Amino acid sequence: MNRYPLWKYIMVLAALLFGFVYTLPNLLGSAPAVQVSSNRATLKIDENFRPRVEEILAAADIENTGIFVDATGIKVRFADENAQSRARVALEKALNPAPNPADHDYVVALNFLSASPRWLTAIGALPMYQGLDLRGGVHFLLQVDMPGAKSRRLDSISADLRTLMRDRDMRYTGINREGESILLRFHDAETRTKAQELIGDRFPELAMIETEAASAEDKTFALAAALRPEALQQLGEYALKQNISTLHNRINELGVAEPVITQQGADRIVVQLPGVLDTGKAKDMIGRTATLELRMVDETPGALEAALGGSLPFGDELLTEHERDGRKRPILLKKQVVLTGERLTNAQPGVDENGQPAVHLDFDASGARVIRAITSENAGKRMAILLIEKGRAEVVTAPVIRSEIGGGRMMISGNMRMSEANDIALLLRAGSLAAPMEIIEERTVGPSLGKENIEMGFDSTLWGFVAVVAFMCFYYRVVGLISSIALTANLLFLLALLSMLQATLTLPGIAAIALTLGMAIDANVLINERIREELRAGMTPQAAIHAGYERAFDTILDSNLTTLIAGLALLIFGSGPVRGFAVVHCLGIFTSIFSAVTVSRALVNLVYGYRRKLVRVSIGQVWKSEPARAQ
Repeated sequence: MNRYPLWKYIMVLAALLFGFVYTLPNLLGSAPAVQVSSNRATLKIDENFRPRVEEILAAADIENTGIFVDATGIKVRFADENAQSRARVALEKALNPAPNPADHDYVVALNFLSASPRWLTAIGALPMYQGLDLRGGVHFLLQVDMPGAKSRRLDSISADLRTLMRDRDMRYTGINREGESILLRFHDAETRTKAQELIGDRFPELAMIETEAASAEDKTFALAAALRPEALQQLGEYALKQNISTLHNRINELGVAEPVITQQGADRIVVQLPGVLDTGKAKDMIGRTATLELRMVDETPGALEAALGGSLPFGDELLTEHERDGRKRPILLKKQVVLTGERLTNAQPGVDENGQPAVHLDFDASGARVIRAITSENAGKRMAILLIEKGRAEVVTAPVIRSEIGGGRMMISGNMRMSEANDIALLLRAGSLAAPMEIIEERTVGPSLGKENIEMGFDSTLWGFVAVVAFMCFYYRVVGLISSIALTANLLFLLALLSMLQATLTLPGIAAIALTLGMAIDANVLINERIREELRAGMTPQAAIHAGYERAFDTILDSNLTTLIAGLALLIFGSGPVRGFAVVHCLGIFTSIFSAVTVSRALVNLVYGYRRKLVRVSIGQVWKSEPARAQ
């Protein structure tokens, strides 16, 4: 009656093993490490960079306990902080020989990595991240100026409409912004109708309405154009995504190992920088601006050699072009700017006509006219694409103009990998903010406070767990001990799931774990009391155990379902710490049901299910005058 089939025991054992393995990295702690990341988005750090780091460390006679490469760069783990400090100095000296920090290509930052062995890391068993309240750092809440983004888009469309009307030889008396719409005026109704059809084809995001003259003296025919609601929504989503991408690029320079940059609501961005306590530098990194420029390369014979010799030609500027192998070479550019990034509408990775990786650039109507004129006049010459940031110009690429480029679409191609094409496209898209942002909330948490929070949170969870286990063992004896083991399994399952999701653990998360442990034991209490009731009613011990689990399940499911509904409401409508609490709370409900019903019953079946003549169940005082019949 109370025997599980073999496959159920195997399932429970596998679940326990899974919980232990993926919880283990959180128990092993962290080890000192050094993180090397790129200071430029066009400089890729991948597995090919590993031998260079190993060579630098070997030359300095510094041993490491592991080298790991991920999307943020390369991380080297060490046995102690002394080796960490020496490695940071050696890597900084070898990778950034330039005395000016603005010319450094790499960011070498101190960090901490999980002390887990390689086999744990290989299977993705990583510890949870620690939030600001546990690790210390800075927190910013940014408000994105959506009206500003909308106004900028309408101004750009107004300029494009003027260009379109001139190119099609449609006479108009005025194209002006009026509030949240663009008003076009024409001499006659026929021209207005033709313009309406043309604009509808070229700008499907615009909704147009024919308007009447403002007065009897006004003989013009007006057409009002405004962005459609779906276009406004898309514009807002694009502004948020581009701003988040821009922030990721900028924060890389800080060397933050685990920055948290997430969208909050429809127009806000949360930026959390664990381990960064310099608020001024963080503000400077977040608020800085970047611009894109297109300039011609001065390929006059002898001009580059003269510039290197100290005789810079008039109207030129000597910069550095970074090659894909990490080397640099000088390049001479003309100071005259052909086009700026304000006219760039999109940049996407793709392939060229030969199937090789490339980057496709889209410009607006005005930018298209400029590009067509420049490329037609300078075929066979090189044109450089630069990113200007904090007064520092970086040459992204300098391709050769093969032929006239029309339609406002350019392509950057050459000997590049698809990953490099993705990086360059991201850089060009996120070189500047799509909409202005304002810091509306700022917090700084010190590391000492974070350490105190960890200790207090750990102590509260530990002593709460001990108190629950002591009560269960005292009140329900052997069955209470089994319930306590199931509660321990529940904690393992919850921590394992959070580690697999790479969740960021905060104080509300610790509170949710403690609450989950307190609530999870309710299911076992219901089962144990149900078993007692059946024993009082005169059932045999085996029958009472079976009935206790079967009849208590509906009550357990109903109670947890109502709690889950409340947790989902917090998850959907909450934000920030409230949402983090809800995630842990909802996961804890699922793990508690599994551990209380499946794990505890498997243990009870192992202890009592295989006894042919069970006289008594150690579940505390049943308060029955007659002993239960043996089965």
